[in-house]
Order: sequence, then structure tokens, then C-alpha cells
Amino acid sequence: MELRKFTSAALLVAIGTLSAHLVYIPVGVSKCFPVQHAINVMAGVLLGPDYAVAVAFVISCLRNILGTGSLLAFPGSMCGALLAGLAYARWQNLSLAMSGEIFGTGIVGGLLAWAVAYLLLGSQAAAWTFVPPFLLSTVGGSLIAGLVLKSGVLQQRLKEGK
Repeated sequence: MELRKFTSAALLVAIGTLSAHLVYIPVGVSKCFPVQHAINVMAGVLLGPDYAVAVAFVISCLRNILGTGSLLAFPGSMCGALLAGLAYARWQNLSLAMSGEIFGTGIVGGLLAWAVAYLLLGSQAAAWTFVPPFLLSTVGGSLIAGLVLKSGVLQQRLKEGK
């Protein structure tokens, strides 16, 4: 089972990294990346909070190395993945996992992104300027993940080992 989780995590990292070239929405100082948020929810539900955070971290690293991301990708994606995974692990409820992603990325991640931008990037933007674009992106991505997970295709494939 651990090899299956590791392989699934690697597949989510590949999808997240490659899709960064195709699907992003520039909003102010940030790049909204709804696929990342969909992956956060899917990883949290299917693999658990530890794998979800690891997937978010690796995608953020690779996107930064490839020039498709910024340092702002780290706090949003990792907080959202953690809260999505913890919510699902505790309550086994997809809506709560989606809510964990939305709160973790949109609110907590948005505020931490401001700290990163201020301390590391020298930005003078107000803290509240990061929350709306992060919320917009995470709501869209969470809804996508909810639709995919409700269909049951991914869970069935993981159980079958296909």
C-alpha cells in the first residue's frame, strides 16, 4: 500500500508541475493556480495529510525551479494541503476537506504569503491584498477536486491498482 501511495503522490506532483505551464490566472502579485488546489484536496483525501503536504512542497519547489511559480506558492499550497488532509482524516467528509483547503490556502496561506512577500521579496502590499486572489483560486480548485472525487473514478483506480 505504501508503494501505491508513493506512486500516486509522484503522479500528482507530475500533473501539478506540468499543468503550471498551462493553467494559471495572474491576479495582482500572485499567480492563481487552481490545479494545485484540486491536487491538495485529492492528495489530502486519497493519501492523507503527510503526503498532501509533501506533494504541495515538491510541486512548489519544482515550479520555482522551472520559473512557473514564486515563493508565494509555498505557504498557500502547504497550509491548504495540510488542513484538507487533517479535516478528511478526522471526519471522512469531502466537504470538510474542501473547506480545509479553502481556509488553509485562502486565509492562512494568504496571510503567510503576505509575510513572505514582505520579508523576503520586499513587497509593500497590504496583507489583505493576498487573501482575495488566493480564495478565488482555491475555491475553484476545491470545486474541481470535489467533482472529480465525487465521481469515484480515482478511488476505484487506486483500489484496483490501475
